[in-house]
Formats: sequence, structure tokens, C-alpha cells
Amino acid sequence: MTELAITPEVFPIAGSFTISRGSRTESPVVTASLLDGNRRGWGECFPLPRYGESVDSVVETLNGVWDEILGGLDREGLQQRLPAGAARNALDCAFWDLEAKRAGVPVHALAGLPEPQPLVTAYTLSLADPATMREKAQANAHRPLLKLKLGGEGDIARLEAVRQGAPNARIIVDANESWTPDLYRELAPVLIRLGVAMVEQPLPAGKDEALAEMERPLPVCADESCHDCETLGPLKGRYDMINIKLDKTGGLTEALALKDEALSAGFKVMVGCMVGSSLAMAPAVLVGQGATFVDLDGPLLLARDREGGLVYDEKGVHPALPALWG
Repeated sequence: MTELAITPEVFPIAGSFTISRGSRTESPVVTASLLDGNRRGWGECFPLPRYGESVDSVVETLNGVWDEILGGLDREGLQQRLPAGAARNALDCAFWDLEAKRAGVPVHALAGLPEPQPLVTAYTLSLADPATMREKAQANAHRPLLKLKLGGEGDIARLEAVRQGAPNARIIVDANESWTPDLYRELAPVLIRLGVAMVEQPLPAGKDEALAEMERPLPVCADESCHDCETLGPLKGRYDMINIKLDKTGGLTEALALKDEALSAGFKVMVGCMVGSSLAMAPAVLVGQGATFVDLDGPLLLARDREGGLVYDEKGVHPALPALWG
């Protein structure tokens, strides 16, 4: 009989993490553990207020399927039982981990995927004043890919400052829905001049139809506008790329399906994360194989990670060891 354990946890952030919607100094997560004798499969999610989620709402949702798990609810049944979102993500990833332990093979083999390799990941610079962002860029100029959080007014100065601080780094930017069509048109030539490789979610989700009529001189990636396979269709003609995050898809199962469907539809793929521990990144590393951009730097932004966390080195982020996940 499989039992469920639900554990809210808080990971302190190294300093603070700021985007256009606000700033925080800690990352509240929920861990779901499936217990089968001496075997445990587990997964981690980050409840995002932007999508109406909280630690309490995720715990309540997971408590709501407690009896069904005791009664035999499995990963396939979970896809219909819970909607896409953080709660299903934690449980879906826990199912994958437990299935792998029961079978004695890694998750990538269960999923029919090739053995994962290290991935070059972006390192995120929080939204701040230009001088601070230049200082952060200079301190991280050795990293091959920097991701800048932008916020609207003052973004040209921020972009110029970061490029001065890291003249050789590849740069992508994330506006987190903070721009207007006019601001995008103003900023696009600056992005091109400074060698920015991609812009993520410039316009608000649900108000991004203007992208279909605008020239997109560099790739535009959907984040808040893309959650799962059901949300992919309307993005055609507006976006060139989608950002797959397991907390949006509701787990590894849907993330892999979304990746396949997006590539078949002509989109390029980015794989991203919320600010979480290595447990949250581990399944995303499987999705990130072959992606155009990978942004799985969550543990690098924390003041502490889980024991046995992912290895980050000059090759990028390495796949998880079985002791952690998968």
C-alpha cells in the first residue's frame, strides 16, 4: 500500500530575488513523498501566487487525494484527477521517482529517453537598479548564459549596464509581463544591438495578441502564456518559443508531452524553473535535454540546498544521482 506524506518547507534565498511582480527573500515549497515499504519517491513544487496558488492551497489539494492514493490512484490516473499546477507536479514527480525505485531502473529509461547529459544553464540576475545589475553581471561574467529580469521603465539603462559588466556573456531577458507593445517596439532594437538572444514574456498573458502583428526581430518566448498542451494552440504566430516549467505543466508527464507537441508545432523549447531546490530541478533536467535554452539555476539562488543536491560546474547542471531523485 502506498502512503502519502506532505511537507511544507522554506528555503532561504541568498540575498533576495526580484522580478517585476515583487521581491522575496525565501522560497516556500511543498514536498510530496510516496512511501511504499522502505522505498520513497518524492517531488517538490513551488506554489505560485501569480496562478492563485499558495502553500496552503497545495497542501489542501494533496490532502484531497490522500485516500485515493491509499486506494490505488497512480500516475496515469493523477493526470485526470488533478489539474495542471504545483500540487500535481510534486505528486507526479514523486510517482516517477517511486516507479523507478520499484523497477530498479532510472526515470529516463522508464520514460524512453536517452541517458541525460549535463546542461548549460542560465544564471538569473534579479531586477534592480542599473548599477547593482552591472555589479552582479560583472561578478558572474564568467557564466556562459545570463538571464536578466526586467521591469519596464529604466530597462534600457539596465540592459546597457549588464552588457558593460559582462561583455562576452550570452544574454536572454525576461520581462515577466511588464512591457506594453510600444515599449517592446522601443526596446527591440536595443536588444538586438546588445546581442540579446531571446526575450521572454514581454506582454501580459491574455493580452499578448499584439505579438502576432508585430515584427519579432529576435525570438520571443511564452512563459506565463503557456502552461500545458491545452494552452499551446493560441500561441502559434505570437511566439517563437515556449518555456516549459513543471510547476505549470503539473509534472514531468505533461512536460514531456508538451515538449513533443511544441517541437512538432514548430516552436523552440526553453526549460525553466521556479526558485526551488535540487529536488525540483532534477526531473526538469530530463526535459531540458536538447532544449534551445535551459534555466535551471534555482539551487544557485538559494542560501542552502538539499543534501546530495545537483552538481553545477563548468559543464553546467548535471543529472541527479539516484539518492536524490530518479
